[in-house]
Amino acid sequence: MNSTATDLVTLPSAHGETETVERLKALLAQKGIEVFAHIDHAAGARKVGLPLRPTQVLIFGNPKAGTPLMQSQQTIGLDLPLRVLVWEDGEGKVWLTYRRVEDLARQHQVTDRDEAIKGLDDGLAGLARAATAR
Repeated sequence: MNSTATDLVTLPSAHGETETVERLKALLAQKGIEVFAHIDHAAGARKVGLPLRPTQVLIFGNPKAGTPLMQSQQTIGLDLPLRVLVWEDGEGKVWLTYRRVEDLARQHQVTDRDEAIKGLDDGLAGLARAATAR
């Protein structure tokens, strides 16, 4: 499922939600990319007595990679650091969803960092594939 209408990339995971998140965290650690936040939306929902299928967000990045984009257009700071959503659908299938950096850069009119944007997009896609692969 790859939805261009919403600028989201969604990949099926060969693993459960927790394992997918842990695989991604391990891959980020190997690459020296900092995880700034790990948000478990389902746990938050449980605390207030509401049901929610497994839904977790990792927010991560590297200032060396993101800062040049913000130097071009500070408003991209709304969407940086990068984030990935790992979620389970109604049939128990696990998915990983993220926004492409190219789409974020276009939204924020970052027009002078094509090489950095491509590098971030390729890196994010590689991490997503590796975290979800068998």
